[in-house]
Amino acid sequence: MRFIRRTLTGIFLMSLTFAFLAYAGSIVFGAVQARMSAEPRSFPQRESVIAVNVATITPGDIAPELQIFGELRSRQSLDLRSSVGGTVIAVSESFVEGGRVSEGDVLVQIDPAEAEAQVARVAADLQDALAAQRDADRALQLSIDELAAAEAQAALRETALQRQRDLQARGIGTAPEIEAAELAASSAEQTVLARRQSLAQAEAQIDQAATRAALAEINLAEAQRTLDGTKITAAFDGTLTAVGVSRGGRVTANEQIAQLIDPADLEVSFRVSAAQYATLLGPDGSLRAAPVRIGLDVSGVDLSAQGVIDRDSATVGEGQTGRLIFARIDDAPGFRPGDFVTVTVTQPVIGGVAQIPASAVGADMTVLVVGEEDRLVSAQVELIARQGDDVIIRAPDLAGAAVVAARTPLLGAGIKVRPISPEALAAATRGDPPPPPEMVVLDDDRRARLVAFIEGNQFMPDEAKSRILTQLEQPEVPASVIERIESRMGS
Repeated sequence: MRFIRRTLTGIFLMSLTFAFLAYAGSIVFGAVQARMSAEPRSFPQRESVIAVNVATITPGDIAPELQIFGELRSRQSLDLRSSVGGTVIAVSESFVEGGRVSEGDVLVQIDPAEAEAQVARVAADLQDALAAQRDADRALQLSIDELAAAEAQAALRETALQRQRDLQARGIGTAPEIEAAELAASSAEQTVLARRQSLAQAEAQIDQAATRAALAEINLAEAQRTLDGTKITAAFDGTLTAVGVSRGGRVTANEQIAQLIDPADLEVSFRVSAAQYATLLGPDGSLRAAPVRIGLDVSGVDLSAQGVIDRDSATVGEGQTGRLIFARIDDAPGFRPGDFVTVTVTQPVIGGVAQIPASAVGADMTVLVVGEEDRLVSAQVELIARQGDDVIIRAPDLAGAAVVAARTPLLGAGIKVRPISPEALAAATRGDPPPPPEMVVLDDDRRARLVAFIEGNQFMPDEAKSRILTQLEQPEVPASVIERIESRMGS
C-alpha cells in the first residue's frame, strides 16, 4: 500500500509540474503574440537644420582685377666691356658693386702706352702721305707747264716747216732745208707726247697720294678709337653690378667687367594664360594699355607702384605657355630689378554683375539660393570672370537674393538651413554680444500642455527640468525654447 501511495503522489506531482509548465508556456506565447501584434511605437522625427554662411547678390559695376606674379627688370641695361686688352691702371671710386655713376664718368683706365704709340706711328704715316700728296701736286703742275712749253715749241716747228714748203713752191727753198724742218717738227711732236705721258704719271701719283692719305687717316681714326677704348665711361646715369675687375688686373678684349643698369627706369614682365590674354585685348585685337598695380611685401612693409601695359612678347617661348606681357612703371621707389612682385591688372568695368565667393558656384554653374521657409533652391548663373577667391557672375533674376557662400555635399535643393549673414559672422568674430532672443506670449492652454510634457518627461535631468519650468512660468518665453519642446512633443 505504501508503494502505491508513493507512486500516485509522484504521478500527481509530475502532472502538476506539467500543468504549470503548460500554463507558463501559454503566458509566454500570449505575451509574444501581443508584442508582435501590437503597433510599433513611433517617435516624432525632427528635421535637421544646417547652419550656412550666406552672401547677398548685389548687382553693380565691377572692374575685374587679374592678379599674377611678375619680375622687375630695368629698361636700360648695358654690359661694360673692354674694347682693348691691357692692364688696369686706375678705377673710379664708384666702380664697386652698387656704385652710383653719372653719364660720362670715367670708370676704368687701361694702360694707354701701346695705344698712344700706335697713334703716334699712324700720325707719322699720315704726315708722310700728306707730304707725298703735296709733292705729287707740285709734280703735276710742272708736268702741265712742260706740256704747254712742248706744245708751243711743236707749233713753232710746224710753222717753220710750212714756211719752208712755201719757199720751195716759189722755187727759193731747197730740199735739205725742208727735210731739216720736217725732222724738227717731228721731234717737237715726240716731246709733246713725252710731256703728256709725264702729266698722266703725275696725275696717277696724285691719286695714289690721296689714297695713301685716306688710308692713313682711317688708320689714325682706328688707332684713336683704340686709345679712347682704354677709358671706359658710363653711357647713362645708373648703378653698377657684377663688377669683376680691380686696379692692377689684366683684361682681354671684349671681356665684360661690369654691368650698368638704370634702377629708376623699370618695367615688370609677367606671364598670363591665353584666356587671360584675350580679356586684355581691345576691340581692334591689339593689347590695351590697361593700368597695373605692382606690390611687394618687404619685411612687413608693403611697397606699391603704378604702371601701364606697354607691349607683349612676339613669341610664346620654347617650353612655355600663355603670353609674356611687359608693363612700364612710372615711379617705383624702393623697387630693384629682379624683385618678384605681385601684379594686379585692372580690366574694363563690367555692368550688371555681382561678386560672390568662388565656393558658392558649383561645377554646373549653379548656386543654392535661400528661398521660402529658409529652404534651398538651385538657380543658374553666368560666370563672367574669376578674381582670386571670388567670382564675378551675372544673374539679374537673383538681385538681392542670399546664396550659400560655401557649398558642401550635405547641401542641396530642398534642404532647410539657418542662414548666417556676413554681418552676423563678423559680429561673432569681433566678440559682439548676440542679439536678444525672440520672445512669445503663451496662452494658458498652450502653457499647460508644455508644462505637462516637461513634468512627465522621465529622461530629463531635474536641473534642466527646473530651469525650463521656470522659463515657462514667465509671461514671455523664448521662441527657441517653445519650438524645441513642441518638436519633441510631435505637435
